[in-house]
Amino acid sequence: MKLEIDTEKKVVKADGKTLDLYSDDAFRLLSDLWVKVGWNQKYSYSFSWLGVPIIQLPEDIVRYQEAVWALQPDVIVETGVAHGGSAIFSASLCRLMGKGRVIAVDIEIRPHNRKRIEDHPFADLITLIEGSSTDASIVEQIRNGIKPGEKVLVVLDSDHSYKHVMDELEAYAPLVSKGSWIVATDGLMQDLTDAPRGRPDWDSDNPAKAARDFVAKNLEFKIEEPAWPFNESTLSGNITHWPDAWVRRAE
Repeated sequence: MKLEIDTEKKVVKADGKTLDLYSDDAFRLLSDLWVKVGWNQKYSYSFSWLGVPIIQLPEDIVRYQEAVWALQPDVIVETGVAHGGSAIFSASLCRLMGKGRVIAVDIEIRPHNRKRIEDHPFADLITLIEGSSTDASIVEQIRNGIKPGEKVLVVLDSDHSYKHVMDELEAYAPLVSKGSWIVATDGLMQDLTDAPRGRPDWDSDNPAKAARDFVAKNLEFKIEEPAWPFNESTLSGNITHWPDAWVRRAE
């Protein structure tokens, strides 16, 4: 895409089209480019939550907390632990809500990351499970940690390959409560095929495609971003690393 910004004339020229610089269309175009370049520069690797690295775009975690607050889940299941920031973030929301807990699973939880999480003030709200998120015994262990009638939200943030995410969707979707979500994060990969840190095969090997294909086969689910609870702008649609991520189970 050829892009030219003329701040004097207040226009953006992209692929032969001229947009008003201060328009919703220009905002979306520039935001998409900013997200792509920021991903390549590892912008999301520059944040922490309550002292713990959280490798997420701030816009995503703000939208996520809006959804959690509206849903008021009893259990948040997370696949992928890494440094532990996402689990701590979810646990902090549970503490603020006065309800809920986190079950976090990863194929490997490094000792220093485990210690950081277990020493954190919110550790009592987090259950760590080490093992493959798609292993039947691990899925069953998580299922056994959920009480009948509890409201469950699931976030998939481990191996982002198409096959693994599809396997996770099929394994964990049955745990998701009606009206809740299973969130297949980091589908931005589909737009990073030409980025220096990207890969050409990500055009089809990505979580967003897995989510779209999953809902095509499972009609009880649909891709539906949580509604913004507050919006005095003319904008819509998230600035995100998680396109087509929010897979919602029908009421």
